[in-house]
Amino acid sequence: MLSNLLGARKHQEPPSRRRHTRREKDRCVTMIGDNMFPVIDWSLGGVQIACDDKRFGLGDQTKVALKFQLRDDIIEVPHQATVVRKNKGRVAFAFEPLTKDIRERFQMVVDDFMAREFIESQTV
Repeated sequence: MLSNLLGARKHQEPPSRRRHTRREKDRCVTMIGDNMFPVIDWSLGGVQIACDDKRFGLGDQTKVALKFQLRDDIIEVPHQATVVRKNKGRVAFAFEPLTKDIRERFQMVVDDFMAREFIESQTV
């Protein structure tokens, strides 16, 4: 009853354990060695791919390159990562600490996505 007087709070989501927001809607794939894998989601902390989880072992370190299709270009973001989780056809990699250049490339991807979303919202 007191909450009615003070203004009821909307249902709050429990705080996330994640340090970085996952992104699922970007057009991207990842290259590991000579193999291309679909990206399930990615964040500034890592990437989750779809593949046979037997291909990689927990703790494996490898170079990964995320390739994003932007409106006018394709951008590649190469980085070092470690396998942190495997389950049912999915493998999750944690990125090594990001350099300034890598952060800037990821920001270009986010900016392009936001611009594309805005343009699409204006053409309806």
